[in-house]
Amino acid sequence: DVVDPMNGEVFVHMPDTQVDEVADFITSLQKVPKSGLHNPFKKPERYNQYAEVCFQAAAALRDPEVEDFFIQLIQRSMPKSHAQAKGEVVVTRRMLETFAGDGVRFMARGFTVSGDHAGQESRGYRWPYGPVAIVAPFNFPFEIPVLQLMGALFMGNKPVIKSAPQVSIVLEQYIRLLHTCGMPKEDVDLVHGFGSPMQEIITATPVRLTQFTGSSTIARKLLELTNGKVKVEDAGFDWKIVGPDIGANEVDYVAWVCDQDAYACSGQKCSAQSICFVHSNAVGNGLLDKMKTLAERRNLSDLTIGPVLSWTTEKILAHKDAVLKLPGAKLLWGGVPLKNHTIPECYGAVEPTAVSVPLKEMMASQENFDLVTTELFGPFQVVVEYGDADVDTIIEACERMSHHLTAAVVSHDTDFLHHVVSNTVNGTTYAGIRARTTGAPTNHWFGPAGDPNGAGIGTPEAIRLVWSCHREVISDVLAPSKDWTLPEAT
Repeated sequence: DVVDPMNGEVFVHMPDTQVDEVADFITSLQKVPKSGLHNPFKKPERYNQYAEVCFQAAAALRDPEVEDFFIQLIQRSMPKSHAQAKGEVVVTRRMLETFAGDGVRFMARGFTVSGDHAGQESRGYRWPYGPVAIVAPFNFPFEIPVLQLMGALFMGNKPVIKSAPQVSIVLEQYIRLLHTCGMPKEDVDLVHGFGSPMQEIITATPVRLTQFTGSSTIARKLLELTNGKVKVEDAGFDWKIVGPDIGANEVDYVAWVCDQDAYACSGQKCSAQSICFVHSNAVGNGLLDKMKTLAERRNLSDLTIGPVLSWTTEKILAHKDAVLKLPGAKLLWGGVPLKNHTIPECYGAVEPTAVSVPLKEMMASQENFDLVTTELFGPFQVVVEYGDADVDTIIEACERMSHHLTAAVVSHDTDFLHHVVSNTVNGTTYAGIRARTTGAPTNHWFGPAGDPNGAGIGTPEAIRLVWSCHREVISDVLAPSKDWTLPEAT
């Protein structure tokens, strides 16, 4: 039974696959060769087949009725505003449009290098892994699993995929759409249920790569179980630095972006703004007051604030109280449960919240630092005010953080931007007056940096990195010259 996050009533019945029911999934993956379902030598026509599938699926998602179906399905299973849910569908549709035509075959583009003698040439190819697995999260039930799934299929892999059980109906409906758009039904295996059956499938079959999006705890477990054969897009305690040069005429815009970064989707984005370092000049220009006003206009009626699916209200408020115990910390806004709602107790329901923490106290001890930089996957952020003399201390704080997904540096000052960007590592970093942390379209890389197991999503570079490996075939076809003689042994 899947309960409605808004009222706790059962509204969907979904399969709950058990460990003793995965034999068919194991058998399916065991039939897949390491060379994949297609590669540049084998069945290359399938690259064109998937380009046509992309074309048909994108056309379907342009149909207002189909688009609205998926928007409502997203909202019912993972409540978020209409604009946020529609954004998932639009980004996904544009990715499909990008790879229609010749886009899929271009993903397998290789290169050649001349050899040492006539007839010799080395050729580099992007090669599939064969049997692969995808474990997708709850917070983006359409965009994340679909983009990773399509990348796996483009490169010739056979994926088994599992989404979070609360939202797996969304992925199932998309796979059914792919079937109508020409995808062979045997190309994807879908698992409904919780983690144990998927773990059994991954460890009991020749799955050669698992792509995981979710918590860092589960990511570490999968890395251990698979001897490191996992590409991860996991936790993100994401920072924003608001520079010293934000003028009074720009504060409204910067405040709006900060509000969106911290609280859109009720803060349930791996790219959400977790900590905001705000220069005292921006504070003086009223940035925090404007952020407070924007946070307070969010409400349940339009789902601009909603249930938190991975933290309970009690747990959220306990973390808020722990941060407030630090010397000098203070509540800026929020910090109380939502009122007049029917959200079940197993989920969180709190107002958008911000806690101010002095930079000195944050950096005073490892214990303080760990507390302040704990990722709360909900509508909660830490605000730290700083001055000109504190910039390098902020960069030190960014260096000490354990995960490096997204970041933003908000400033016009090119010297300031260069100093921060050159001394930090986050994989998706926006820099400039319009910088944000939550930009995840398919026109640029979205993923962590500084981690050899890091996974990107959606772009050609991300797909090649995650879903293919490099293979070199050295062609050496011309016979030796007629005057060739047997050389001495070496």
